[in-house]
Amino acid sequence: MAQPQEMLFVLEASDAGRLFSVHPDGSDKMVIVTGCRLPDGVVVDVEAGHVYWTNMGIPSANDGLIERANLDGSNRVTIVPGGVSFTPKQLHFEAVGRKLYWGDREGMRVMRCDLDGSNVETLVQTGQGDDDRRDQTRWCVGVAVDPAGGHLYWTQKGPSDAGLGKILRAGIDVPAGDTPVDRSDIEVLFKGLPEPIDLELDLAARMLYWTDRGDPPRGNTVNRAPIDATNGRTEPEILLTHLMEGIGIALDPGGDRMFVTDLGGTVYTSALDGSNPREILVAQGNLTGIAYAELHTRGSQA
Repeated sequence: MAQPQEMLFVLEASDAGRLFSVHPDGSDKMVIVTGCRLPDGVVVDVEAGHVYWTNMGIPSANDGLIERANLDGSNRVTIVPGGVSFTPKQLHFEAVGRKLYWGDREGMRVMRCDLDGSNVETLVQTGQGDDDRRDQTRWCVGVAVDPAGGHLYWTQKGPSDAGLGKILRAGIDVPAGDTPVDRSDIEVLFKGLPEPIDLELDLAARMLYWTDRGDPPRGNTVNRAPIDATNGRTEPEILLTHLMEGIGIALDPGGDRMFVTDLGGTVYTSALDGSNPREILVAQGNLTGIAYAELHTRGSQA
């Protein structure tokens, strides 16, 4: 059986708004999509051969959207049109339930839909209206899902450098009798964070990873903590420091690797414990989301 081809898919929000692919060693960069409107989150569905990404658009215009294309950039389509989600940010592909999840920043929501963009649902609503929208502690950014554990995780980043960021958890579905506005099952796992952005789960090791913007020493870092820490009392472990506005994170647990992007234009890699850090790309524009995928050639098992 042919060996899978390892690829990273990375979003660049400046200039033409690009999505590019590159090998994990930084070689063979290829721009596959241009003309994205402030792209932010990206995921890959290897089985279907699709890459999905969010476009924040212009926050005041409520025109953010979600697009999909083949892995080579062909057959590009909009699956969630402008006006459905205000400012879609980081994106999560949940392979078991075949759903997309995302944080909607100025919409103050955590949302999901089917892979064709249908059945859009709001799972969490942290505020409503323009007054609430000005309160950045309500802004939802990163999202991750633990289907076996039945939990949804998300970040609310707070204002820049304010130390008001939070990571929260709730059930995947809205409890019976509750609404997205008044869910009774929301837990605050961590609070007082600089600006938590993107989330990733290592489900086998039961670890939660995230990027954090904001001021050092706790800001512009990559962090992790056990998923099952009681009441979030475990102090997060800082794995990487000195990022230039850290944004995206992607994990390869099988290869003991993580990949991280920052707005300074660098793609970093390290072991999952933060050891052996190195830069694999630099000066790439304002980088946001990143996804890792093992692509299988035709005739091999996906």
